[in-house]
Amino acid sequence: MLILASASPRRHELLLAAGLDHLVLPSDVPERVKPGESPTGFVQRLAQEKASAVPAGADDIVLGADTVVCLDGQIFGKPADPEDARQMLRSLAGRVHLVHTGICLRSPGHCIVDVASTEVAFVPLSEEEVEEYTRSGEGIDKAGAYAIQGIASRFIREIRGSYHNVVGLPVALVYSHLKSLRWL
Repeated sequence: MLILASASPRRHELLLAAGLDHLVLPSDVPERVKPGESPTGFVQRLAQEKASAVPAGADDIVLGADTVVCLDGQIFGKPADPEDARQMLRSLAGRVHLVHTGICLRSPGHCIVDVASTEVAFVPLSEEEVEEYTRSGEGIDKAGAYAIQGIASRFIREIRGSYHNVVGLPVALVYSHLKSLRWL
């Protein structure tokens, strides 16, 4: 059985849409950056910690994942409050940023850790657009304070890389590693 070590409804939906049956068993791992940790190192470490925090049987594969938005080397996780969300959106407006998702697939005798990165270009945003979007509440529980698959789609000029990675799980990368583990 594939076990998703995440409470993210988006990751669950992406796996279902890809035809990957799974069980959801969220892990409870603190999401704190260690001093000197790179954005990609951070998401890979968290993915591995999340996958390791969930018990699994002999035939199970546990999938841990974590996503961050990164601008000029600064990590944008989930906003702490609406003002934090507004600040993130102002920073992203009219700029290109990176979305990194670390994944870990853990099974008895195997542990695969990888990362996917996607470039996302935002259009310039007016203060009214920032305020309206923040009031919608859509981005309050999302890395970078936005959801590419929702209202914020109108702010995205271009992406380079996996769209699903920006939603929260690089499905093709996960699928590739599941095949290498001969799980499929």
